[in-house]
Amino acid sequence: MGIQNIIEGKNQWRAHVARVKALPPDYQIVYKEMQKYLFKVGPISLPEGPLLPGIVDFFEEGVAAGKGVVELMGTDVAAFCDDLVKDSPTYADVYQASISAEPGAYEK
Repeated sequence: MGIQNIIEGKNQWRAHVARVKALPPDYQIVYKEMQKYLFKVGPISLPEGPLLPGIVDFFEEGVAAGKGVVELMGTDVAAFCDDLVKDSPTYADVYQASISAEPGAYEK
């Protein structure tokens, strides 16, 4: 990864953060909770993938339609996030596979 790619990535992230900050406060709070949750359990491709910008797109559409964030996605943030990543490999999957690949590693 060259310096130009790093700079471009930073610029994209800053633009993404600016879009989040332009959302109404209730949307920002929910987005930040979703982001925290997804960084803990989310897919491996989360940092460079389309999921986070897609959530912002979804939220911007909800704001434009005059909907509240709870009306848009419900009250269970974790369930909503789990549904978004249900078919994506997660870090937990990778970890589980690494444990399964080492039979007897924890036997005494």
